[in-house]
Amino acid sequence: MTLGGASHQKPGQPGRDVIGAGESRVKAARDEARPACQQQEGLGRDGLLTQALSRENLAAAWKRVKANKGSAGVDGLTIDETSEFLRTHWPRRRAELLSGTYRPQAVRRVEIPKPTGGMRELGIPTVLDRLIQQALLQVLQPMIDPIFSEFSYGFRPGRSAHDAVLQAQRYAQEGYRVVVDVDLEKFFDRVNHDILMDRLAKRIADKAVLRLIRLYLQAGIMTNGVVMDRSEGTPQGGLCKALHRPPYAKQVTMQSKP
Repeated sequence: MTLGGASHQKPGQPGRDVIGAGESRVKAARDEARPACQQQEGLGRDGLLTQALSRENLAAAWKRVKANKGSAGVDGLTIDETSEFLRTHWPRRRAELLSGTYRPQAVRRVEIPKPTGGMRELGIPTVLDRLIQQALLQVLQPMIDPIFSEFSYGFRPGRSAHDAVLQAQRYAQEGYRVVVDVDLEKFFDRVNHDILMDRLAKRIADKAVLRLIRLYLQAGIMTNGVVMDRSEGTPQGGLCKALHRPPYAKQVTMQSKP
């Protein structure tokens, strides 16, 4: 498979989508998500994984990864270097993914200053793992996004913080005067892997996809050249963060009028 001509990951793509603006490029139709057993009837054990690894879906995922211009992961390969690597090694990596023998590499830990003070921890996967995660997200997001609150705007397809501000302004114009600011501190650092996987299993029947998500959750963190195991939490900026958001992420709700 050649990825060089196609172009970090932003949520996006297929499903019953419409183009929209915001932090994510596309918007999934807002309807009640069906149980996993109904959703994937007839797809087979590896149906979703096969969809994720299709040429068309991978090309769209590569464009996203390339457009985000992210840094190299623990393997030191840039986006251009990964493109060259995949020209000859992708068939083997795809076979490993389909057989269940692929193992994600550890994420590279970096810290960036927060506007309010302190540091925010980020995990940077390799470019290859960002590609795989984006390909998975494009298949899974139309299934998962409809279960999130209508009032949640954080990292949603077709939604952004600007939409949250506009909604707050509309509430103010309607006469609402009470604002409640709720922040779950370090939520993603403390996500329980078993609880997350249990909830995903209720929506996703493909065991190969579930196993791969678990592997990404458990991929280690490299700090100063040392890889540490991870038993809880999800890396900020990865696939699992997009699939498991706290209910108050950039949420706007109506409060009592005067």
